[in-house]
Amino acid sequence: MSIKAAFLDRDGVINIDHAYVHRPEEFQFIDGALQACQRLVNAGYCLIVVTNQSGIGRGYYSEADFEKLCEWMKEQFAKAKAPITAIYYCPHHPTKALGAYRVTCNCRKPAPGMLLKAQVDYDIDMTKSLMVGDKASDMSAALAAGVHTRILVGKDGQATPKPCSECTMTAKNLLEAVHLILD
Repeated sequence: MSIKAAFLDRDGVINIDHAYVHRPEEFQFIDGALQACQRLVNAGYCLIVVTNQSGIGRGYYSEADFEKLCEWMKEQFAKAKAPITAIYYCPHHPTKALGAYRVTCNCRKPAPGMLLKAQVDYDIDMTKSLMVGDKASDMSAALAAGVHTRILVGKDGQATPKPCSECTMTAKNLLEAVHLILD
């Protein structure tokens, strides 16, 4: 039986994008993000974070550093009664990464690889799922993966962005997006 997912970009949607955030002390939740995620879980969505993390490929931090932050993040979400089902990340960059990370891959958004992997791993019904992101690349990845509802939010929850051709709606931040979807 397929489930519905709320695919969430991380930097700029869940937390303030301070550039290459990889330690808990750098992580600052956007106001209302945890509350929004709790509402999504209560509405029957599983939470799937899909995030480009080229800082790994650029050598700014390691995959182990990123995994530690993910564990901390999962703990914070669990405390807020909004458990994260999975976190998918892409460490690659086609031109600015080092060594084996310097590739054009199918997981770096706007490619849909992370979303499609989650779909297979968790039997997700993409037509009942949604994507919340702060960049056109998030919307492109969701559209390519067949995600029906695609909400573009303002970076760091600061302002409602202009509508784009690939998004189905816009909102100032994740909490406002959840109100639009559920209310």
